[in-house]
Amino acid sequence: MRLPCGLWLWLSLLKVLQGQTPTPPPLPPPMQSFQGNQFQGEWFVLGLAGNSFRPEHRALLNPFTATFELSDNGRFEVWYAMTRGQHCDTWSYVLIPAAQPGQFTVDHGAEPGADREETWVVNSDYTQFALMLSRRHTSNLAVLRISLLGRSWLLPPGTLDQFICLSRAQGLSDDNIVFPDVTGWSPQASVC
Repeated sequence: MRLPCGLWLWLSLLKVLQGQTPTPPPLPPPMQSFQGNQFQGEWFVLGLAGNSFRPEHRALLNPFTATFELSDNGRFEVWYAMTRGQHCDTWSYVLIPAAQPGQFTVDHGAEPGADREETWVVNSDYTQFALMLSRRHTSNLAVLRISLLGRSWLLPPGTLDQFICLSRAQGLSDDNIVFPDVTGWSPQASVC
């Protein structure tokens, strides 16, 4: 029995593509002059981009904060707080300095064999905005996340463009970018 030409071509192409792995875009370098003492403090998470985000995730993202506290050994303890209704979700981890300033490995406090994650500060003026990139390696894929942080909800001109350009340079589309819905939101210190 002979396969039709189109089916044979499709099966051959599928076999060739299975042997190829896409080359990820080059990662941007961390800030060369990163100053941890200026970076520490509270930031609002104003936008997220990542290869695991989809348009339907937009409704799930509430405004939240990230607090970075620098320890004497150069590590950052990081706490996140997100208001959900009348309660507060919190989570934390430790950033361990890597070879270059502004580059870190993430310690989630999990057992040995946990996914390896690295993160770095791509750009920041320390007083208004920061762009961070994180890459977590799971058993079969790399999870990419870009965070747009602000000391307030007002960003300097061009910052949002930098965030979107960095996201696109990493192969992400507009569907991979989410912003918290701030409609009717106000900080509730009693909740978080």
